[in-house]
Amino acid sequence: MNVIVSNASDRPIYEQIYSQIKGAIMRGECKEGEALPSIRALAKELRISVITTKRAFDDLERDGFIYSVQGKGSFVAAKNGELVREEHLKQIEQKIMEAVRLAREGGITEEELSEMFELIIKGE
Repeated sequence: MNVIVSNASDRPIYEQIYSQIKGAIMRGECKEGEALPSIRALAKELRISVITTKRAFDDLERDGFIYSVQGKGSFVAAKNGELVREEHLKQIEQKIMEAVRLAREGGITEEELSEMFELIIKGE
C-alpha cells in the first residue's frame, strides 16, 4: 500500500492517511482480510508520529473499514454492502451540492439545472 502525506495540505495528516486507506479499500485495491502495514512501520515510513498513524487506524476501525487483532495487526474488514452504499451516497450528495453552488454562482436557474440533470441521466 502506498500512502503519501503532505505537510502542505490543509487536511491533518491522520485524515490524509484515513482517506487514502479508505479509498483503496472502497476501490477494491485492498482485499478483505489483507493485512495493513503495522502502525509503527507506517509511521516510520511516513516519518510521522505513531500517535498520528494510530488515530487514522482507530478511525478506520470505528467506521468499519478495518479490524485489529491484538498482537497480529490490522486487516481489511469485509465490505458491508450498506456501508459501501452509504459512502457512495455521501460522495454523490457532495458532488450535487457542488453543482448547485456552481449553478447559483453562474446564474443558472433551478429549472435549467434540473433539465441538465435529466439530460445527463438519459444520456442525451
